[in-house]
Amino acid sequence: MKAERQVTILNQKGLHVRPATKLAETAGQFSARIEVVKDDQIVNGKSSIDLLTLAAEPGTHLLLRAEGTDAESAVKTLAELILNRFGFRDD
Repeated sequence: MKAERQVTILNQKGLHVRPATKLAETAGQFSARIEVVKDDQIVNGKSSIDLLTLAAEPGTHLLLRAEGTDAESAVKTLAELILNRFGFRDD
């Protein structure tokens, strides 16, 4: 099973260390292989270091891509996390 969803980074400081860590930790809860795509750059969604290399500033469009038995659930959960600004108030 495959799933994809386009998201936009909404928090004020972009995808810096804390949100990248939260995204990777959340992605790690799923068995699906998860990739995050920015332009032509594709990184492992379960690696906070890889996510940081995207240098995703506020307003950046990302594509969440998952493949596996829980792909749809993974993409939905990660998209909601990003939409909710990673659960942080001022980040």
